[in-house]
Amino acid sequence: MTIRIANAPCSWGALEFDLAAPAPGYVEVLDEMAATGYAGTELGDFGFMPTDPGRLRGELARRGLALLAAFVPVALADPAAQAAGAEVAVRTARLLAAASDARPLIVLADDNGSGAMRREHAGRVLPEHGLRDAQWDTFAAGAVRVARAVLDATGLRTVFHHHCAGWVETPAEIDALMRRTDPGLLGLCLDTGHLTYGGGDPLATLSRYPDRVWHVHFKDCDPAVARQARERGWDYFEAVRRGIFCELGRGSVDFPAVATALAARGYGGWVVVEQDVLPGMGTPAASARRNREYLRSIGL
Repeated sequence: MTIRIANAPCSWGALEFDLAAPAPGYVEVLDEMAATGYAGTELGDFGFMPTDPGRLRGELARRGLALLAAFVPVALADPAAQAAGAEVAVRTARLLAAASDARPLIVLADDNGSGAMRREHAGRVLPEHGLRDAQWDTFAAGAVRVARAVLDATGLRTVFHHHCAGWVETPAEIDALMRRTDPGLLGLCLDTGHLTYGGGDPLATLSRYPDRVWHVHFKDCDPAVARQARERGWDYFEAVRRGIFCELGRGSVDFPAVATALAARGYGGWVVVEQDVLPGMGTPAASARRNREYLRSIGL
């Protein structure tokens, strides 16, 4: 099965976090994404791209880009936030369903970065920093609620994105969520960079959940920056600012091995390149081009 390569607005500084500096507009992002060799994109924050389905479909078609997923953060550990989160997810899914023919997915995540404790311990989470059993039950029930609402309203599937600075970062936390949720309802978005910085191994997680990985983010992790972050106690945003998520092939993720493992299990979905940068940081188009060239060099 063919693995297709996409990118995402976060590689241009259009992140889901409320940051002071402005990111480039969607026209610049899509133009540069297409010019650097990608076949698809994720949506970015709702409202970053046009929310009229016809207009959005036209913008993507003019550049030959598929729309394959949308990231939706929800504070799932808070029962009071789950209903509103499900509504946002359904609204986003309706836009995806109307604007895309690529069998798009909702990429559900925690409201990452919003809690001081998890933000400050990103990359060095200990068991005492995590949820307790009853809290896990609440969190998992919220994820199921969102995924069920999306499926019932639009027929689209949902994957959960483990993510540093949220409640699901470490391999043990991924396990805690996966065993509490229906494998036919909620898949897993395997993010190689977040998993590596969170103390995991992408190959081990892919082996553990071969049938639940429905979506993949290729992100690298700079081991020198990760070491400094742990030694100096940097929070998540400081680690990003210092370049924790470097260009592909320059960090510690073994992408050739991950690509081989995906091919071996017949993965036919998208691989989305992500190199999170804060607005105004780095050289997004140049990095996107080098990242695409790197993937071609390993056969993708």
